[in-house]
Amino acid sequence: MHYISTRGHAEAQTFCDILLGGLAPDGGLYLPDHYPQISAAELTAWRKLSYAELAYEVLRRFVTDIPPGDLLSIVKKTYTAQTYPYCRTGRRATDITPLTTLEPGLHLLELSNGPTLAFKDMAMQLLGNLFEYVLEKRGETINILGATSGDTGSAAEYAMRGKKGVRVFMLSPHGKMSAFQRAQMYSLQDANIFNIAVVGMFDDAQDIVKAVSNDAGFKARYKIGAVNSINWARIAAQVVYYFKGYFEATKSNDERVAFAVPSGNFGNICAGHIARMMGLPVERLVLATNENDVLDEFFKTGCYRPRATAETLVTSSPSMDISKASNFERFVFDLVGRDPAIVSRLWQAVDSGGSFDLAGTPHFQSLPGYAFVSGRSTHRDRIDTVRDAWQRYGVMIDTHTADGLKVAREYLQPAVPMIVLETAQAVKFSETIIEALGREPMRPADLEGIENLPQRVEVMAADVRAIKEYIARICG
Repeated sequence: MHYISTRGHAEAQTFCDILLGGLAPDGGLYLPDHYPQISAAELTAWRKLSYAELAYEVLRRFVTDIPPGDLLSIVKKTYTAQTYPYCRTGRRATDITPLTTLEPGLHLLELSNGPTLAFKDMAMQLLGNLFEYVLEKRGETINILGATSGDTGSAAEYAMRGKKGVRVFMLSPHGKMSAFQRAQMYSLQDANIFNIAVVGMFDDAQDIVKAVSNDAGFKARYKIGAVNSINWARIAAQVVYYFKGYFEATKSNDERVAFAVPSGNFGNICAGHIARMMGLPVERLVLATNENDVLDEFFKTGCYRPRATAETLVTSSPSMDISKASNFERFVFDLVGRDPAIVSRLWQAVDSGGSFDLAGTPHFQSLPGYAFVSGRSTHRDRIDTVRDAWQRYGVMIDTHTADGLKVAREYLQPAVPMIVLETAQAVKFSETIIEALGREPMRPADLEGIENLPQRVEVMAADVRAIKEYIARICG
């Protein structure tokens, strides 16, 4: 298995090479040169596997340059009850990703039982172990530069803290995350963790990461890597729980399911697209946005129109306050027949502050064949959905999961189970939960008072040069 750039001007690479590199040298994103196909017999056999065993079976199709025994050890080290101890209801999880049935045909796949209470832990914990393994084998070090709208940052830092040969520089939008999210990141005192609060929105932070990654000289000199969902390994790891959710919600391979996914940067639902391309029987991929509805607009109209920072709204589902969906380029690459010339032309417009419109083209006409539908959710919808889930099911959900559940209900089909992917535990967004329910959300006992811990963060302007100088100063 080799990996190619969506823009077609980078050499094919192995998994371990792109693991450490992030963006391709031509500014594109890496994808496998083909999607491995899973047979009906393999699907049947996989139903019986534990999460770690399933992860190995999925990932070994994408990772061909790590010996199978080593990959199995890494996966088994990652997916343990000790690493994912926090069940949504406060009990110890009996599985890595329990499925909760809300009502017949409507389910919630719990993905937030890891150390930072967010679905990002599902991939990031694996990424931390992969980084450590590859760096040790190669005798190298790496400086990770990332941007977060809330959950990626803490998941990355908890996965990388104390890892040999790794520093983490994490950019976040100053004052835009919840108090719990800020505390999770900024309270870490590990010597290899550096938090930078950028004055602006998430898109400003993400643009800085891309600008630094596109500076080949700086990237090489300071050994810059990425853990954002531009890193292919994150997407590959997320493919696993689509298979697991399918097995939990069905009894045979003759059944089809739908997945509803809250989406900001398109990474999570991109993994669902890849699972479907591999042969998972997915009837629909239901994309849910908040008021920042760039992706909903595309799937309804064919126009991809990223917003400027000033147009990006601050909402009560802040991890989706994103107007430039980085991983969307991966899907468009498939949509246009894997033609890198088309992708390069489209993203030349996007990267220069513009947009593109595929309406009326054969590419947009082929879109229904990829099973995507979409919808949006507002603050009022969020409040109503959080309240309804609590009153009707006795289940407390976070604001992003509420966006997913709201849109999922718009696309329910008879005899097609709908699986809503949980994104985080409610405590991460307590202000809105209190507004909806009039009570504090539940939290694990060992995370009580985290907001009161000393915090360590640098507040900086959204300036690429300043960020580079800061990294250079730290790295020496």
